[in-house]
Amino acid sequence: MSVFVISDLHLSTNISTGKSMEKFGDRWKNYTQKIRKNWNAVVSENDTVVIPGDISWASSLTEAESDLSFINMLNGKKVLGKGNHDYWWTTSKKMNDFFAEKGFTTMSLLYNNAYIVDRYVICGTRGWFPDEYRQIATENTDCKKIINREAIRLKISLDCAVKLQSQHFDRTGVRPDILVFLHFPVVLGDFAISEFLDVLKNYNIEKCFYGHIHNNYSLPRIINYENIGFILTSSDFLNFYPLKI
Repeated sequence: MSVFVISDLHLSTNISTGKSMEKFGDRWKNYTQKIRKNWNAVVSENDTVVIPGDISWASSLTEAESDLSFINMLNGKKVLGKGNHDYWWTTSKKMNDFFAEKGFTTMSLLYNNAYIVDRYVICGTRGWFPDEYRQIATENTDCKKIINREAIRLKISLDCAVKLQSQHFDRTGVRPDILVFLHFPVVLGDFAISEFLDVLKNYNIEKCFYGHIHNNYSLPRIINYENIGFILTSSDFLNFYPLKI
């Protein structure tokens, strides 16, 4: 059993969404087919893949059904996190009910919770950018308010992770590593978002995976900052191969 990560699938298998990533460069050409082929080449049925956001271009759960069905049929179990373009994302109850109704049995939601998978505990939240000019929003956005709210959600998820870590250690004597998955970067270029960074440091996190960044293939895969490794997992950066952790 292995754990993989790949973010920003930006699926648009439902043609009514009218959106695709293929206009954003040659690497995106036929990206849906690449995702299917490359995913199933490296992920087995016993593996788990974390998808930290920007999963589908759909605007509603109904519209997202085709994309979610596509993901459900890929190899392995999937843990889905929210991205800034996941407008289809609604309450956990509505999504879980929808998954049950449609028979989407391979997917779970990462939202104010955590999961233990093999030797890891998986947790995280969406995150946000520190100021408006970095994040194109559909309406006026109070970035500070969103960051504070997301920092609280990160703490909630990490508290769940610590509890699972302790329970697993009590049963097995082996302490699993806690891994954090965000959609937005915490550290990049000229900024480090202290609200998230402080939380990660307080919980002694060593690895944090993030996406959101596209069409920039000169970035290092790992940015080491204050003893934390920040690992970029955007699908185009990975050439649409899930990254094994």
